[in-house]
Amino acid sequence: MIVNSTPAGWQIIYQQAHALLAAQLAWHWAPTLPPDRWVGLLAAIAQHDDEQTDWHGRGSHHGLTAAGAPASFTQKEFSMEQATRVLAAARFQGRWRSLLTSLHLSYLHEGLRGQKKDIDAFLDELVAGQKKGRKELELTKKQADEAYALLQWCDRLSLILCRHEIPEMGRAVEIARGPDGTIHTLAQPVAGGPVSIQPWPFRDAELVVSVEASVLTRLQFKDDAGLAAALCAAPIEVLCWISHRV
Repeated sequence: MIVNSTPAGWQIIYQQAHALLAAQLAWHWAPTLPPDRWVGLLAAIAQHDDEQTDWHGRGSHHGLTAAGAPASFTQKEFSMEQATRVLAAARFQGRWRSLLTSLHLSYLHEGLRGQKKDIDAFLDELVAGQKKGRKELELTKKQADEAYALLQWCDRLSLILCRHEIPEMGRAVEIARGPDGTIHTLAQPVAGGPVSIQPWPFRDAELVVSVEASVLTRLQFKDDAGLAAALCAAPIEVLCWISHRV
């Protein structure tokens, strides 16, 4: 979960909802790949945060902090089980989807190399699988990296929006490098107004995207079951962002 504090409590955005927002952002780009691979890229973006093991049939979520507050995904340790499951699920949608998902797992977790032997083995398996996938799909490393760059770009922008990380006073924050290597920035010239993305990367002159968030007014929970019940009953608010080509 993405957990934002509010004056009244907590605003919770599920990681799957954040991924769906990332897919909305990708949908607004002009397709740069053949239809089958473009759809596969959109699917990889929309599903890159699936397969959280704690959620399967247990009614639980990401858990609580030591103080009993909802725990954000940044407060959770690397889960080999979740990473393995999301890669396994991608394989059912084909080699292209698998390659993109594998590249994302490498991007997220390569920094853990050297900590544990099983993590190193998993990271080595990712690299070997990427090399095999590029060969089978007749792709250069540059072509695969350019396609993955859009996934990483949309993931990054979605996180900035969901975590309310737009700087104040109209200052700009770097999003990431796009598929062509261009660095894009995000700003909000007027507080509460439209956001500005420079240079403009989308096919249309207007961008409208949204995500759903659960609103909690209780600050602490006794256990994870209590958090789960509160989230199921929580009111939903829709967060929306609008941007225009300048």
